[in-house]
Amino acid sequence: MLVAGAGVTGASVVPALVDMGARVTVTDGNAERLAELEGLGAELVPGLSEPPAGTELVVTSPGWRPAAPLLVAAATAGIEVIGDVELAWRVGRERRHPPAWLAVTGTNGKTTTVGMLESILRADGRNAVACGNVGFAVLEAVLGGYEVLAVELSSFQLHWSNSVAPDASVVVNVAEDHLDWHGSVEAYAADKGKIHDRSATVVHNVNDSWSTRLAAEHAPASARRVGFGLDTPGPGELGLVEDLLVDRAFVDDPAHRAEELCVASDVRPAGPHNLANALAAAALARAHGVGTGAVAKGLREFRPGAHRAVEVGEVGGVRYINDSKATNPHAAAGSLLSHPSVVWIAGGLLKGASVDDLVRTVADHLRAAVLLGADAGVIAAALARHAPNVPVRRLSPGDHEPMTTAVATARELARPGDVVLLAPAAASMDMFRDYAQRGDAFAAAVREL
Repeated sequence: MLVAGAGVTGASVVPALVDMGARVTVTDGNAERLAELEGLGAELVPGLSEPPAGTELVVTSPGWRPAAPLLVAAATAGIEVIGDVELAWRVGRERRHPPAWLAVTGTNGKTTTVGMLESILRADGRNAVACGNVGFAVLEAVLGGYEVLAVELSSFQLHWSNSVAPDASVVVNVAEDHLDWHGSVEAYAADKGKIHDRSATVVHNVNDSWSTRLAAEHAPASARRVGFGLDTPGPGELGLVEDLLVDRAFVDDPAHRAEELCVASDVRPAGPHNLANALAAAALARAHGVGTGAVAKGLREFRPGAHRAVEVGEVGGVRYINDSKATNPHAAAGSLLSHPSVVWIAGGLLKGASVDDLVRTVADHLRAAVLLGADAGVIAAALARHAPNVPVRRLSPGDHEPMTTAVATARELARPGDVVLLAPAAASMDMFRDYAQRGDAFAAAVREL
C-alpha cells in the first residue's frame, strides 16, 4: 500500500496498516515531515510521482488535490485511491461490533456541531467521541473501540470516500470556500453532498438552500428525511417556538405533538448560527435514539473549543471576542450578526471568496473596521461600497506586530457596550501559521490591555 502524505493522515494510517500486516510505502514532498515517521515500519520515499510496482491501494491525505501527478498516475494505472476516512470505514466494518457513524459536514459550524453532538451522546451514557476533521483521526477512533462516532468530515475527506454509510448525516450549510481546491462552488457542494449518499437518516437545514438541495439530490430513496431551522417547525422537523428548541420529527404523532429539547439560553456560544448547530446535533442524536433529557443536558454542558467565539476579556466596558475560526465570509457573518455594535478586526487570505454579501448583510452592526493581511484591500473596497459611513483603519503591511496594533486601534474606535470581534472572514496563512496562532495573538494583545 502507498500512503500519500506524511502529516496527520500518515501518522494515523501508517501504524494501523503496518499492524494489519500490510507492506507500506509513504511519500511526501516535505522530507522533514516524512522523517517524523521513521521507526513505524514503513518505507519512506520522498517525492514520488507514480506508485511503486505492486501497489494495490493508495491512501491519500485529504489535502492532496485530485490533479496531483501521483494520484493521476495511480488512477491511470487502475489503482484505487481512497482517503483515511474511507479506510476507517472499511476497517470498522470488519470489527466484531462496528461503531455507529453520525456524520457532519458544512462550510461553517461543523466542529461546534460535532462537539455538541459528542456532549449530548455522553450525557446519554454513550461511549462516544468527536473525531475526523476535529483533530482526532477517525481511524484512531475506530481502533479505540468507541460505540458512536460524531464524525466531522471536510469536503476534501468526502471527495476521497466512496462507501461510507452513516446512520445519520447532515450538511449544516454551504457557502463559497476552498474554491482553489474544488474549482467551483458546485463541485465543492457536490463533494459535501456525498455524505448523504448511503445515509439511513438525512438531516438538512431548511434555512439553507444548498443544504436542502443536497439532501434532495443525494438522499437514498430509503432514507428518512428530517429538516431543522430557526422557525416554527412543521411535522418531521426540529425548530424554534419562541425561546424553546423543539422536536416534531422524532415523536409519536408529529402532526400534533412537539417535544421540548431545551431553552435557547442553554446554547453556547450564543447566536442564531449556533442555535442552528444545536438543532443539527439534536437531530443526529435523536436519530440515534437519544432522549430529550440527554439532549438538554448535553447542550447545557457543552463548551466551545478555542478560537470559536470565545470571550477573552472586557476592558473599559468593551468586550473582546476571539472568533479566529471564522475563516470565510459565511462564518464571519454569523459571528458579526450576534452582536449589535462591533469593531470588526478582519483580513487575511480570502481564497477567491467575495465579501460583498457579507458587508451588505452586517453593515448596520459595524461601529468600525480594522483590516490587516493580504486581502485587506478587497474588504476595504467592499466596505466603501456597502458601508461607506463605517470608519475603516487599514494596517501597514510592514507592521512588525500586526495583531497588537489591530487590537490597540480597535480599542481607540470602540465605545462602552461595543464588542471588538476578531472574525477575519479569511484564512490566516499570509501572516500566521494557522487560525489558532492568529487567535492566540489576539488573546495576548487583549491581555496586554
